[in-house]
Amino acid sequence: MSINKYTVTNSAVNALVHVFLIIVAATCIFPLLWMFGSSLKTQSTVFSDMSLVPKAMHWENFYLAWTKGGFGVYFLNSLFYTVFVVFGIVIVSSWAAYAFSRMNFPGKNLFFFMFLGAMMIPLPGSFVPLYVLVNNVRNILLNSLNGATPFFLKIFPDQFVYGMVSFIENQFYPRAAYVLCMINVGLSFSIFMLKTFFDKMPKELEDAARIDGCTRLGIWRHVALPLAKPAIAVIIIYNSLSVWNEYILANLILSSKDLMPLQRGLMVFQGEHITQYPLLMAGMTITVLPILVIYFAMQKFIIKGITAGAVVG
Repeated sequence: MSINKYTVTNSAVNALVHVFLIIVAATCIFPLLWMFGSSLKTQSTVFSDMSLVPKAMHWENFYLAWTKGGFGVYFLNSLFYTVFVVFGIVIVSSWAAYAFSRMNFPGKNLFFFMFLGAMMIPLPGSFVPLYVLVNNVRNILLNSLNGATPFFLKIFPDQFVYGMVSFIENQFYPRAAYVLCMINVGLSFSIFMLKTFFDKMPKELEDAARIDGCTRLGIWRHVALPLAKPAIAVIIIYNSLSVWNEYILANLILSSKDLMPLQRGLMVFQGEHITQYPLLMAGMTITVLPILVIYFAMQKFIIKGITAGAVVG
C-alpha cells in the first residue's frame, strides 16, 4: 500500500513539474510564433487579426525588409563579423590554452589568473577601455596616413590614393577594430575551457608525436586540436551567439549603416519604420532564424563539449 502511495505521489509530482515546464516553454515560444505570424500580415491586420497563422500570408514582407530595410547588408555584416571573430578566438585561445597547459614559462600562473580575473568583469565594463583604445589607435593611424599621403601622391594617381585613405578610415579600420575587440571579449572563457581540456590530455600522445618529428606547433595542430573538437564546438556556439547578439560595442565603434550588424541595424530600422510593424517583425525574424538554426543543429555538442575533458584518452 505504501509503495502504491509513493508511486502515486511521485507520478503526481512529476506531472506537476512537466505541466510547469510546458507552461514556461509555451510562454517562451509564443512571442516567437506571434512575431513570425505578424511578419506575414499587413499593416491593417497585424493587430486586428490575433491568429498565429494569418489567412493571407504576405511573404513579400521579408523581401521588403531585406531590401528596403537594408537587412541584406546587416545580415552579411553580422555573418562577416561572426566568422572572423570566432575563427580568431579559436586560433588564439587554442594557442594560449595549449601554452598554459603544456609549457612552462615565467609568469605563467600570473597571466592565467589575469585571464580568469577578466571573466569576472561585466562585458559592458570592458567596452570602455576598448573604446578608448580604438579611438587612440584611430587617431594615430589617421595621422600616419595624412603624413604619408603626400609621398604616395608622387607615385600613384590622386584618386587612387585618396580612395585608399578613405577606404582604410571608413571601412577597413572600423571593421578590423570591431573584430579585434570582440576577439578580446571572447578569449577569457575560451582559454579557460580549452586549458582545462588540454590538462587532461595524456602526455604519452605528445611523446609519441614528438618521436614522429612533430614540433610544438605540429603537436598543437595534429594532436591537441583534433582531441579538442567537442570543446571547440562549444566555444564556436557560445561566441557565435555572443557576436550575433552584440549591440553595445557595435553602437560605439560602428557608425555607418554599411557597417552595422543585425542587432544595431534592427534598432535603426525600428526607429525609421516604427509604424510598419509587419516589416519590423520580418526583420526580427531574419535576425532570430540563424540563431535558432545554429542552436538546434549544434546543441548536442554543448553537453558533450563540457564533459569531454573528463573522458580524454
